[in-house]
Amino acid sequence: MWSFLQAVRRGEHRIAPMTWVVAAAAVVYTISPIDLIPELLLGPLGFADDLGLWGIVIALFARERARWLASFAK
Repeated sequence: MWSFLQAVRRGEHRIAPMTWVVAAAAVVYTISPIDLIPELLLGPLGFADDLGLWGIVIALFARERARWLASFAK
């Protein structure tokens, strides 16, 4: 994973713009006081929408990492 992050930082691998947009939206949504399922009303269940969004972000970055690894097989 560290090698992947270094490759992105050095510009050796470009992450798809939509992945960055979704990651930025996840950060904004997580710190925003506006929430689809409010934590104050539903407690731990209120974190489900936040976790679901972060699950999507992790899946997108995992796909990017797989694409990066596949570039070595060529």
